[in-house]
Amino acid sequence: MADVTEASLDQVVYNEHGLVPAIVQQHDSGEVLMLAWMNEESLRRTLTEGRVTFWSRSRAELWRKGDTSGHRQYVRSVAMDCDGDTLLIRVEQIGAACHTGTRTCFTGRELDAVLGDPSSDTEFSGPSA
Repeated sequence: MADVTEASLDQVVYNEHGLVPAIVQQHDSGEVLMLAWMNEESLRRTLTEGRVTFWSRSRAELWRKGDTSGHRQYVRSVAMDCDGDTLLIRVEQIGAACHTGTRTCFTGRELDAVLGDPSSDTEFSGPSA
């Protein structure tokens, strides 16, 4: 397991601060719960312990989700994007994911945006056959 974990860690592309963004998603519904940051050690713990650990940029320390709140995240899968610089962690979320007490960190935070309509796009007719 240690060799597999180290090989996985070596594939990740960390930013100049040694961090990688991690999108957290409910495994069965696809609901996006939060985005947080991981360093190599927090990812190592996540891959080997079955619960999600992050790096707190404001406190400059590791934090395992739910240790103080009881709102835990149990790992179901971990994937990298095509560039290796973003993680997608699918979890079983117990309780609220957000520190504000809401299920997701995106509740009630909609921004006004012009909505696109692909059927009215005259510049693009779809993929070529």
